[in-house]
Amino acid sequence: MENEGQQGRRHALALLGGMAGMALTAPEGFAQPRASPQVPSRVFVTGSSDGLGLEAARQLIALGHHVILHGRNRKRADDAMAAAPGAVAAVVGDASVIAETRALADQVNRIGPCDTVIHNVGISGRSGAELTPDGLSPIFAVNTLAPFILTALIGKPRRLVYLSSSASRGVRLDPADLTLAKRDGWSAYGASKLQDILLAFAVARRWPGVLSNAMDPGWVPTRMGGAGAPDSVAEGAETGVWLAVSNDAAAKVTGRFFFHKTEQAPNPEANDGALRDHLIAECERISGVRLPG
Repeated sequence: MENEGQQGRRHALALLGGMAGMALTAPEGFAQPRASPQVPSRVFVTGSSDGLGLEAARQLIALGHHVILHGRNRKRADDAMAAAPGAVAAVVGDASVIAETRALADQVNRIGPCDTVIHNVGISGRSGAELTPDGLSPIFAVNTLAPFILTALIGKPRRLVYLSSSASRGVRLDPADLTLAKRDGWSAYGASKLQDILLAFAVARRWPGVLSNAMDPGWVPTRMGGAGAPDSVAEGAETGVWLAVSNDAAAKVTGRFFFHKTEQAPNPEANDGALRDHLIAECERISGVRLPG
Protein backbone atom coordinates (compact mmCIF):
# COMPACT_ATOMS: atom_id res chain seq x y z
CA MET A 1 0.00 0.00 0.00
CA GLU A 2 1.34 3.46 -0.89
CA ASN A 3 2.18 5.84 1.93
CA GLU A 4 1.08 9.49 1.73
CA GLY A 5 4.43 10.65 0.36
CA GLN A 6 4.30 8.07 -2.45
CA GLN A 7 0.70 9.03 -3.20
CA GLY A 8 1.74 12.66 -3.34
CA ARG A 9 4.55 11.99 -5.82
CA ARG A 10 2.26 9.89 -8.01
CA HIS A 11 -0.41 12.60 -7.90
CA ALA A 12 1.99 15.34 -8.98
CA LEU A 13 3.27 13.26 -11.88
CA ALA A 14 -0.25 12.39 -12.96
CA LEU A 15 -1.16 16.05 -13.11
CA LEU A 16 1.80 16.56 -15.41
CA GLY A 17 0.85 13.72 -17.73
CA GLY A 18 -0.15 15.82 -20.71
CA MET A 19 2.70 18.31 -20.57
CA ALA A 20 5.00 17.25 -23.39
CA GLY A 21 8.62 18.22 -23.10
CA MET A 22 8.66 19.16 -19.41
CA ALA A 23 11.63 17.70 -17.53
CA LEU A 24 10.70 15.22 -14.83
CA THR A 25 14.11 14.93 -13.23
CA ALA A 26 16.28 17.58 -11.66
CA PRO A 27 19.80 16.26 -10.96
CA GLU A 28 21.94 18.09 -8.47
CA GLY A 29 23.66 21.09 -9.98
CA PHE A 30 21.19 21.49 -12.84
CA ALA A 31 21.18 24.81 -14.69
CA GLN A 32 18.42 27.17 -13.61
CA PRO A 33 16.16 28.90 -16.14
CA ARG A 34 16.76 32.65 -16.20
CA ALA A 35 13.80 34.98 -16.01
CA SER A 36 13.38 37.94 -18.32
CA PRO A 37 10.40 40.00 -19.44
CA GLN A 38 9.98 37.53 -22.33
CA VAL A 39 10.53 34.30 -20.40
CA PRO A 40 8.02 33.23 -17.73
CA SER A 41 9.38 32.15 -14.38
CA ARG A 42 8.57 28.80 -12.79
CA VAL A 43 7.41 29.54 -9.25
CA PHE A 44 6.56 27.07 -6.48
CA VAL A 45 4.14 28.47 -3.87
CA THR A 46 3.78 26.40 -0.70
CA GLY A 47 0.47 26.35 1.12
CA SER A 48 -1.36 27.59 -1.96
CA SER A 49 -4.76 25.92 -1.68
CA ASP A 50 -6.29 29.02 -0.09
CA GLY A 51 -5.51 32.40 1.43
CA LEU A 52 -2.38 34.36 0.58
CA GLY A 53 -0.74 31.44 -1.20
CA LEU A 54 -3.67 30.95 -3.56
CA GLU A 55 -3.89 34.69 -4.22
CA ALA A 56 -0.15 34.86 -4.98
CA ALA A 57 -0.52 31.92 -7.36
CA ARG A 58 -3.41 33.59 -9.19
CA GLN A 59 -1.48 36.85 -9.54
CA LEU A 60 1.57 35.01 -10.90
CA ILE A 61 -0.56 33.06 -13.41
CA ALA A 62 -2.20 36.30 -14.54
CA LEU A 63 1.29 37.67 -15.23
CA GLY A 64 2.05 34.65 -17.41
CA HIS A 65 4.27 32.68 -15.04
CA HIS A 66 4.32 28.90 -14.57
CA VAL A 67 3.07 28.11 -11.07
CA ILE A 68 3.36 24.92 -9.03
CA LEU A 69 0.74 24.70 -6.30
CA HIS A 70 0.81 22.77 -3.03
CA GLY A 71 -1.88 21.14 -0.88
CA ARG A 72 -1.38 19.13 2.28
CA ASN A 73 -3.50 16.29 0.90
CA ARG A 74 -4.90 15.23 -2.45
CA LYS A 75 -8.24 16.99 -2.03
CA ARG A 76 -6.55 20.27 -1.12
CA ALA A 77 -4.24 19.94 -4.12
CA ASP A 78 -7.18 19.26 -6.44
CA ASP A 79 -9.06 22.22 -4.95
CA ALA A 80 -6.02 24.42 -5.56
CA MET A 81 -5.84 23.38 -9.22
CA ALA A 82 -9.53 24.18 -9.63
CA ALA A 83 -9.15 27.55 -7.90
CA ALA A 84 -6.08 28.63 -9.88
CA PRO A 85 -6.71 27.79 -13.55
CA GLY A 86 -3.50 27.83 -15.52
CA ALA A 87 -1.26 26.35 -12.81
CA VAL A 88 1.06 23.72 -14.24
CA ALA A 89 0.82 21.21 -11.36
CA ALA A 90 0.03 20.68 -7.71
CA VAL A 91 2.25 18.71 -5.34
CA VAL A 92 0.92 16.98 -2.24
CA GLY A 93 2.31 16.66 1.26
CA ASP A 94 1.70 17.51 4.90
CA ALA A 95 4.32 20.09 5.86
CA SER A 96 4.04 19.15 9.54
CA VAL A 97 5.66 15.75 8.81
CA ILE A 98 9.36 15.60 8.02
CA ALA A 99 9.11 12.64 5.63
CA GLU A 100 6.27 14.24 3.67
CA THR A 101 8.10 17.55 3.45
CA ARG A 102 11.14 15.76 2.05
CA ALA A 103 8.81 14.08 -0.47
CA LEU A 104 7.45 17.50 -1.46
CA ALA A 105 10.96 18.62 -2.40
CA ASP A 106 11.38 15.46 -4.47
CA GLN A 107 8.12 16.12 -6.32
CA VAL A 108 9.13 19.69 -7.14
CA ASN A 109 12.57 18.63 -8.35
CA ARG A 110 10.97 16.03 -10.63
CA ILE A 111 8.89 18.74 -12.27
CA GLY A 112 12.01 20.75 -13.04
CA PRO A 113 14.12 23.64 -11.75
CA CYS A 114 12.33 26.58 -10.17
CA ASP A 115 13.16 30.25 -10.61
CA THR A 116 11.51 31.15 -7.31
CA VAL A 117 10.08 29.44 -4.24
CA ILE A 118 7.58 31.35 -2.10
CA HIS A 119 7.53 29.82 1.38
CA ASN A 120 3.96 30.69 2.30
CA VAL A 121 2.82 27.58 4.18
CA GLY A 122 1.99 28.32 7.80
CA ILE A 123 -0.37 27.72 10.68
CA SER A 124 -1.45 29.84 13.64
CA GLY A 125 -1.57 29.03 17.33
CA ARG A 126 -2.47 25.54 18.46
CA SER A 127 -2.34 23.76 21.80
CA GLY A 128 1.17 23.00 23.01
CA ALA A 129 -0.04 19.56 24.04
CA GLU A 130 -0.54 18.60 20.39
CA LEU A 131 2.59 17.22 18.73
CA THR A 132 3.36 16.14 15.18
CA PRO A 133 4.19 12.52 14.33
CA ASP A 134 7.85 13.56 14.71
CA GLY A 135 7.20 14.78 18.26
CA LEU A 136 7.46 18.48 17.41
CA SER A 137 5.39 21.56 18.03
CA PRO A 138 3.15 21.88 14.94
CA ILE A 139 3.93 25.58 14.62
CA PHE A 140 7.68 24.94 14.57
CA ALA A 141 7.28 21.98 12.20
CA VAL A 142 5.15 23.84 9.63
CA ASN A 143 6.27 27.46 9.94
CA THR A 144 10.02 26.94 10.43
CA LEU A 145 11.24 23.40 9.80
CA ALA A 146 9.28 22.81 6.57
CA PRO A 147 10.67 25.95 4.86
CA PHE A 148 14.16 24.91 6.00
CA ILE A 149 13.81 21.39 4.58
CA LEU A 150 12.38 22.61 1.29
CA THR A 151 15.10 25.26 0.99
CA ALA A 152 17.79 22.65 1.56
CA LEU A 153 16.39 19.98 -0.77
CA ILE A 154 14.85 21.84 -3.71
CA GLY A 155 17.41 22.74 -6.37
CA LYS A 156 18.68 26.27 -5.76
CA PRO A 157 16.30 28.79 -7.33
CA ARG A 158 17.15 32.34 -8.32
CA ARG A 159 14.92 33.81 -5.60
CA LEU A 160 13.42 32.78 -2.26
CA VAL A 161 10.58 34.55 -0.46
CA TYR A 162 9.69 33.72 3.16
CA LEU A 163 6.40 34.91 4.63
CA SER A 164 6.82 36.36 8.09
CA SER A 165 4.43 38.54 10.08
CA SER A 166 4.23 41.66 12.21
CA ALA A 167 3.86 39.17 15.05
CA SER A 168 7.64 38.70 14.79
CA ARG A 169 8.24 42.15 16.26
CA GLY A 170 9.11 42.29 19.95
CA VAL A 171 9.79 38.55 20.13
CA ARG A 172 12.84 37.29 22.01
CA LEU A 173 13.92 33.77 21.11
CA ASP A 174 15.28 31.38 23.71
CA PRO A 175 18.30 29.63 22.17
CA ALA A 176 17.53 26.64 24.37
CA ASP A 177 13.97 26.40 22.99
CA LEU A 178 14.21 26.97 19.25
CA THR A 179 11.70 24.15 18.67
CA LEU A 180 9.17 26.35 20.55
CA ALA A 181 8.22 23.46 22.83
CA LYS A 182 7.77 25.83 25.78
CA ARG A 183 5.63 28.31 23.85
CA ASP A 184 1.99 28.21 22.89
CA GLY A 185 -0.53 30.11 20.79
CA TRP A 186 0.38 33.62 19.68
CA SER A 187 3.76 33.49 21.38
CA ALA A 188 4.78 30.41 19.39
CA TYR A 189 3.42 31.89 16.17
CA GLY A 190 5.34 35.14 16.59
CA ALA A 191 8.53 33.24 17.40
CA SER A 192 8.14 31.05 14.31
CA LYS A 193 7.70 34.13 12.13
CA LEU A 194 10.93 35.61 13.52
CA GLN A 195 12.59 32.29 12.72
CA ASP A 196 11.41 32.65 9.11
CA ILE A 197 13.30 35.96 8.88
CA LEU A 198 16.37 34.35 10.43
CA LEU A 199 16.15 31.58 7.85
CA ALA A 200 15.80 34.04 4.95
CA PHE A 201 18.79 36.05 6.16
CA ALA A 202 20.88 32.94 6.81
CA VAL A 203 20.28 31.72 3.27
CA ALA A 204 21.07 35.18 1.87
CA ARG A 205 24.49 34.96 3.47
CA ARG A 206 25.19 31.34 2.56
CA TRP A 207 23.99 31.62 -1.03
CA PRO A 208 25.13 34.99 -2.43
CA GLY A 209 23.85 34.06 -5.90
CA VAL A 210 20.26 33.68 -4.63
CA LEU A 211 17.98 36.58 -3.69
CA SER A 212 16.52 35.56 -0.32
CA ASN A 213 14.11 37.90 1.45
CA ALA A 214 11.35 37.89 4.06
CA MET A 215 8.11 39.84 4.08
CA ASP A 216 5.14 40.80 6.24
CA PRO A 217 1.90 40.51 4.22
CA GLY A 218 -0.08 42.49 6.79
CA TRP A 219 -3.12 41.43 8.77
CA VAL A 220 -5.33 40.07 6.03
CA PRO A 221 -8.79 38.44 6.09
CA THR A 222 -7.80 34.83 5.45
CA ARG A 223 -8.83 31.77 7.41
CA MET A 224 -5.83 32.43 9.65
CA GLY A 225 -6.22 36.21 9.90
CA GLY A 226 -9.98 36.22 10.44
CA ALA A 227 -12.80 38.02 8.64
CA GLY A 228 -12.23 41.25 10.57
CA ALA A 229 -8.64 41.77 9.44
CA PRO A 230 -8.24 45.28 8.00
CA ASP A 231 -5.70 44.71 5.20
CA SER A 232 -6.19 43.37 1.67
CA VAL A 233 -5.38 39.78 0.68
CA ALA A 234 -4.49 40.98 -2.82
CA GLU A 235 -2.11 43.64 -1.52
CA GLY A 236 -0.63 41.21 1.00
CA ALA A 237 0.16 38.70 -1.73
CA GLU A 238 1.42 41.34 -4.14
CA THR A 239 4.67 41.94 -2.24
CA GLY A 240 5.58 38.27 -2.45
CA VAL A 241 4.81 38.22 -6.16
CA TRP A 242 6.94 41.35 -6.65
CA LEU A 243 9.88 39.83 -4.81
CA ALA A 244 9.42 36.59 -6.73
CA VAL A 245 9.49 37.85 -10.30
CA SER A 246 9.91 41.61 -10.62
CA ASN A 247 12.85 43.14 -12.47
CA ASP A 248 12.57 46.31 -10.36
CA ALA A 249 15.91 47.13 -8.80
CA ALA A 250 14.22 47.42 -5.39
CA ALA A 251 13.05 43.80 -5.63
CA LYS A 252 16.41 42.43 -6.76
CA VAL A 253 18.07 42.62 -3.35
CA THR A 254 18.81 39.99 -0.73
CA GLY A 255 18.73 39.63 3.03
CA ARG A 256 15.97 42.26 3.45
CA PHE A 257 12.56 42.48 5.10
CA PHE A 258 9.57 44.06 3.33
CA PHE A 259 6.05 45.28 4.01
CA HIS A 260 3.91 46.32 1.02
CA LYS A 261 6.96 46.56 -1.26
CA THR A 262 8.76 48.82 1.22
CA GLU A 263 11.90 47.70 3.00
CA GLN A 264 11.61 47.82 6.78
CA ALA A 265 13.91 47.05 9.68
CA PRO A 266 13.01 43.64 11.14
CA ASN A 267 13.16 42.54 14.75
CA PRO A 268 16.83 43.22 15.73
CA GLU A 269 17.27 39.54 16.61
CA ALA A 270 17.00 38.77 12.88
CA ASN A 271 20.48 40.28 12.50
CA ASP A 272 22.04 38.08 15.19
CA GLY A 273 24.47 35.92 13.21
CA ALA A 274 25.07 33.48 16.06
CA LEU A 275 21.33 32.98 16.51
CA ARG A 276 20.89 32.40 12.77
CA ASP A 277 23.63 29.79 12.78
CA HIS A 278 22.14 28.12 15.86
CA LEU A 279 18.71 27.90 14.22
CA ILE A 280 20.17 26.33 11.07
CA ALA A 281 22.14 23.82 13.15
CA GLU A 282 19.04 22.90 15.15
CA CYS A 283 16.96 22.42 11.99
CA GLU A 284 19.70 20.24 10.51
CA ARG A 285 19.87 18.15 13.68
CA ILE A 286 16.12 17.60 13.90
CA SER A 287 15.45 16.97 10.21
CA GLY A 288 18.62 15.11 9.28
CA VAL A 289 18.86 17.46 6.29
CA ARG A 290 21.94 19.63 5.70
CA LEU A 291 21.66 23.11 4.22
CA PRO A 292 24.31 23.26 1.48
CA GLY A 293 26.97 25.93 1.89
